[in-house]
Amino acid sequence: MPGGCGNIGFMAKTLRELFLLDPGIRFLNHGSFGACPGEVFDAYQRWQRELEANPVAFLGRRSGELQRSARQALAALLNAPADDLAFVPNASTGVNVVARSLRLAPGDEVLATDHEYGACDATWRWACAQQGAQYRRVALPLPYRADEVLPRLMAAVTPRTRVIFASHITSTTALTLPVAELCAAARERGITTVIDGAHAPGQIDLDLAAIDPDFYTGNCHKWLCAPKGSAFLYVRRDRQGDIQAPVISWGYVADEEGGATAHDTYTGHSGLERRLLWQGTRDIAAYLAVPAAIDFQRRHGWPAWRERCHAMACATRARVLAASGLPLPAPDAAHAQMVIIPVALPAGWDAAGLHAWLRTAHRIEVPVTKHDSHTFVRLSVQAYNGPDEMDALVGALLSLPGAGAPAPQSPAGRP
Repeated sequence: MPGGCGNIGFMAKTLRELFLLDPGIRFLNHGSFGACPGEVFDAYQRWQRELEANPVAFLGRRSGELQRSARQALAALLNAPADDLAFVPNASTGVNVVARSLRLAPGDEVLATDHEYGACDATWRWACAQQGAQYRRVALPLPYRADEVLPRLMAAVTPRTRVIFASHITSTTALTLPVAELCAAARERGITTVIDGAHAPGQIDLDLAAIDPDFYTGNCHKWLCAPKGSAFLYVRRDRQGDIQAPVISWGYVADEEGGATAHDTYTGHSGLERRLLWQGTRDIAAYLAVPAAIDFQRRHGWPAWRERCHAMACATRARVLAASGLPLPAPDAAHAQMVIIPVALPAGWDAAGLHAWLRTAHRIEVPVTKHDSHTFVRLSVQAYNGPDEMDALVGALLSLPGAGAPAPQSPAGRP
């Protein structure tokens, strides 16, 4: 891996050519939906073509073992037994499967932080409302301190707390939470843990054996660079009986009752796999391409690139804050390849307007998020990003009215 900044830019440009991204945009938003290398996308399409060559053989007789093989490759990366993993389309689906499966009594509590992904907040509110339970969020104030997370959450636990839900890496604020310590403390108290790892696989080293959650769901299509629609749900062996599939199908039927198709697909598979493996006819090619994504990152020295991306993201934020004078919302160690950059919105602007202006006036694809009263640009740095894109973002943010540079002549889009 080359060491100089110029070399980083050259190598990033070379890597970008391996992705399918539009060269006309500065893509600083890998965190939302990821981006897929061309060779991984080719593997994905080869699986689709193989499916179409004989759909009955592929789905009816081969799909179970094909998915098992793909899960084994993923399990090795996650340090988890393959039989404790099931593929799902995305992490939100994984959270939904768990939230809809767990039995809560009236008055029970699900505890979370106030940094959780909004769609998952909605999931837990719905699940709790169906059973008369309560969903409570614990504030983790900014500036963020990792050593405050566990004491704040444990102080909020009551005798009715049954579940603790937390992100491994938060979506809006890009914070890495101490989930291993959280899971250990919850287990001592007999509390179930559900971890939303949507942003973790591929962005940080992930060791599920060390974290030891009851339930953990993560996306493969984000930082692991697999095709869209590939994610996983991990369930501890002793909790697998709790999980019910969102669609009841052949996985709930004994082999001999399901005929040849069910027998060929499910023979030798665990209960978790059987229930979640078959949800009716669907395209499983994204799941089967996950090993190709893992191999792509292995061959391109991804751990070293992750370190450089983290350093580049933090350095870019430091440049903006040095000019704006705004406070640091979290230490660099709290982030991986995503950081949040505080911005002071000019009068008459809102987050949506800033996002539109960055996209249309500067060709920068980057999200603008809000937490409490704070507004942030959430910068994702992937291996295909170079210093020139960081310079463009810094220049754009410092050209905002009140940011220490002249106001733009006419912001494109409505601020």
